[in-house]
Amino acid sequence: MMLMQILIHTPLWVFALFLLLLWLGMRQMLPHQVKLPRATLLPLAMVGLSLYGVASAFGQSPGGPLALAGWAIGAAVLAPVVLLRALPAGVRYDAANRRFQLPGSVVPLVLMMGIFCVKYAVGVKLALDPALAQHAGFALAIGTAYGAFSGTFAARAARLWRLALQSAHASALEPGV
Repeated sequence: MMLMQILIHTPLWVFALFLLLLWLGMRQMLPHQVKLPRATLLPLAMVGLSLYGVASAFGQSPGGPLALAGWAIGAAVLAPVVLLRALPAGVRYDAANRRFQLPGSVVPLVLMMGIFCVKYAVGVKLALDPALAQHAGFALAIGTAYGAFSGTFAARAARLWRLALQSAHASALEPGV
């Protein structure tokens, strides 16, 4: 009964956003080609969505600074971990056409759904108990979760940038090019 009430009171745009993120994530599961700006846009949008999640949940509340600190900690911990990992097999950059060839991956879908689900669950929880935004532990935990998602997204994009820059540098060093 309570779940039905929550769903009934959820604005329609939330369902549209869910479907959009689901569609975008599912597209990432198939091999595809993408240019560098497009490979950067989705991670930037998701980092923005996670920061919006922190701001909308904790904004001016006493938990706000803790949530932002958690976000920074989560991003700072996860970004280097992901950045140090090798690119998945099959990732290629064509410097001449300025395109990446990317294998399919479920990771973007998991990250997008993770951010969405945290944002939705926090929104519901705070609607039911607004005082929860004042709790330091809650703010820190949620901020850290958002930061971890953001750090992962940003590092995944940074690995592609690094590949593109290495390819451009290697092309510039080739004789006769």
